[in-house]
Amino acid sequence: MKSKYVAVIAVAVVGMVSIPSRSRAQEPSDPQIVGIVIAADDIDINYAKIALKKSKEKGVRDFAQQMVTDHSAVQKSVRELAGKLGVTPEDSDTSKGLIAKSDEITKQLNALNGKAFDKFYIDNEVTYHKLVTDAVSGVLTPSAKNTELKSALEGAQPLFLGHLEHAKNVQAAVSGDGMKH
Repeated sequence: MKSKYVAVIAVAVVGMVSIPSRSRAQEPSDPQIVGIVIAADDIDINYAKIALKKSKEKGVRDFAQQMVTDHSAVQKSVRELAGKLGVTPEDSDTSKGLIAKSDEITKQLNALNGKAFDKFYIDNEVTYHKLVTDAVSGVLTPSAKNTELKSALEGAQPLFLGHLEHAKNVQAAVSGDGMKH
């Protein structure tokens, strides 16, 4: 049961671009949902790897390591779930938008250092994880046709909220300069 939840934790990073409300005809298909999850997962791992290279802050580094660890496990699980369901991931406007936006964010992350980097990285992660809870409940879960995929998305929501709370705690410390240098 837990592996189903872990398999979709990658959807958490979908928050980088807002998924607009869609009519039933424009909802993402199951293959597109899997494609969104895979793209989003890759992106958050890449952001976290940059943070691990650049940040000196323990809270930021701990959060980034959690993202690498969780999303690396997700990469394996989501591919297994897709295989089990006979779903081949497909690109969509959302997954393409995620990738395009990640290019911009990656450039910004690479250009920043020190406190400015830490603040930008963790602010981005809070936004990412906040919007995903809305995207999962408002678009991805209602759009999923396969009951196992739908159940995994529903069951993952507490994990998304846990990542969001962790990111908010780090954000408060970074913003308040409560972290030790």
